[in-house]
Amino acid sequence: MTRQNISGGSPYEPIIGFSRAVRVGRTVHVAGTGPVGADQEDAAGQARRIFAIVEKTLAEAGASLCDVVRTRMYLTRAEDWEAVGKVHGEFFRAVRPAATMVVVAALLNPAWRIEMEFDAVIPD
Repeated sequence: MTRQNISGGSPYEPIIGFSRAVRVGRTVHVAGTGPVGADQEDAAGQARRIFAIVEKTLAEAGASLCDVVRTRMYLTRAEDWEAVGKVHGEFFRAVRPAATMVVVAALLNPAWRIEMEFDAVIPD
């Protein structure tokens, strides 16, 4: 089965040894994605930025948000759950992937209030 590593352009990818996403066959796994460039936004704005980044990544892998079957949301503030959930619903109201939302102590960038992971399966 063919493997396609998709870069997000981070200078840390070769140092740490990771890819923004990996496609194997019809499955695409998108790594934890933070709201790069939206540090000053609220949780909803940061979530929208993540969706913009991931939408581009999925397209590069030959997929779309409609192909997403699983999401994981990591929040640094429990009170952001509803705002983030509403943004998730804006994008996935019809798709309704399996989703997990958890509160974590911190993310790598202290300004980030959310980080998300996505898994997609491209239809035949």
